[in-house]
Formats: sequence, structure tokens, C-alpha cells
Amino acid sequence: MIQDEEVEVLINDLFELYGYDFTGYSRASIKRRINRLFILDSFPSFAEFRYRLKVDSAYLKRFVEEITVNVTEMFRDPLFYKTLREEVIPNIATKPFIRIWHAGCSTGEEVFSMAILLQEANLLHKALIYATDINPNVLEKARKGIFPLSQMRQYSENYISSGGRQDFSSYYTANYDRVKFDESFATRMIFSTHNLVCDGSFNEFDLILCRNVLIYFDIPLQNRVFELFDASLDTLAYLALGSKETMKFSSVTSNFKQLGKEKIWRKM
Repeated sequence: MIQDEEVEVLINDLFELYGYDFTGYSRASIKRRINRLFILDSFPSFAEFRYRLKVDSAYLKRFVEEITVNVTEMFRDPLFYKTLREEVIPNIATKPFIRIWHAGCSTGEEVFSMAILLQEANLLHKALIYATDINPNVLEKARKGIFPLSQMRQYSENYISSGGRQDFSSYYTANYDRVKFDESFATRMIFSTHNLVCDGSFNEFDLILCRNVLIYFDIPLQNRVFELFDASLDTLAYLALGSKETMKFSSVTSNFKQLGKEKIWRKM
């Protein structure tokens, strides 16, 4: 098993050699994931594990993909999306142009969910969705808009529970065991690498979604990210978090007001 001091060695290696900064990640979470990979790939020693990361770029990609959490689905938490549909999108609809940022977008399921919401509100033509992640491999998957056919039944149920009234299958084309979402969605998306740990603000947004990412960060890093989001949001814009996340104790909490029970805040 990888020990605490060895975790610190790996974190330092990743930053010095490749620029991946995991220093603000929850140590318990990152240690658990490193140990899982260490056992799964049958390394005989920490030294060999470390050496492999240093010399094998393909294994580095695998490591980063395993360490960064990529669990997501379309219209995840339908009541959250229902609130977006009914309370958030009608308010940002008055903007001449809409900018939305999905921070930590993973493989893109929630990005395409947002595109569907915007299209159904007749707003997609005047919107841009910025989708960012630290992991270039998952971004490449997200960019393609291709997902397993086996997941569509669950995604369709989520969509209907969120207030969707169209035939969900009309948004994609099935081919064997995969589906590809309509190309028109991708024309309104910009995918790019962005590290919440060390990268800065790059635009002013009407809505930022960062769901189920901050639970893996320690408190100082969470504060740093909230300050980044605060600087990136226009007045009366919205910030949406995951179901187990909160900004109540952040340094910028006084700038925001929560909307009901959902994890959505408005910048006042």
C-alpha cells in the first residue's frame, strides 16, 4: 500500500514534471485512488510505480484519468435540472448573449444536457457553453458527443423527470451500441483544459456549473475556487454545485443568495 509520505512524493513529481497540481486535493480521497490503481495494476513496489509515471506518458494519462473523478450522467439529479429549466434559464434568457461555464465537465454528459435545455428554450443560437476539465482525455471524449446506447434509457427517464417533453431519442442518432448527439449542439460548445487549482478567470459568465468536483478539494482550495467563480460571474448570475457541496462557509458567501433547496446560488 502507498503511504502518506509516498503520496506527497507523487504529487510533487506530477507538478514538477508535468504541471498537474494536486496539492489542494483531499489527501484521503487521492490516497484511496492511488492505492486502488497501485493494486489494480499489480506494481511490486512504490519505486516501480513512481518510475512508470516518470517515463511512460501513456500510463500518466491513465493515472490522471483514474485520480480525477469522472462519474457523471445526463440530467443528473432531475430536480436540479427542473430548477434550471424553470427558474434560472428564464432569467438569463433576457441577456443579448449567454455564456455558461461547466467547470470539471468530465466526459460531457452535463454539457449536452445544458445544450438540450437551451435549445428547448430557443436560446442555444445565442449561447456559448465553455466546458473545461484538467484531463485532456475526458475532454476529447466529451467533444465527440458519443455515449453508450445502454445509458439512454436512464438518461431519458432523467430528462422526463426534469420537465422535458420532447422525445429524448430525437436528439441523437444510434449506431450499434453507441449514440451520437446532434452536431448542432457541438457548434455552441468550446472544450478546453483548465485547472481549477492554479488557472485564472477567462471570461464573465451568466451561469457556472461545477458539480461534484469540490468535494475532492480541501477547504483552502475550495475557497480559492469560490473566489475564482465569484470573479468570473456577472452580477445576478448563477453558480450551481453538486448535491453534497455548499458555499455557505466560503469567503465569498455574503455575495450570494441560495435559490430554495437546490444547490444553486445567485450573485447579488
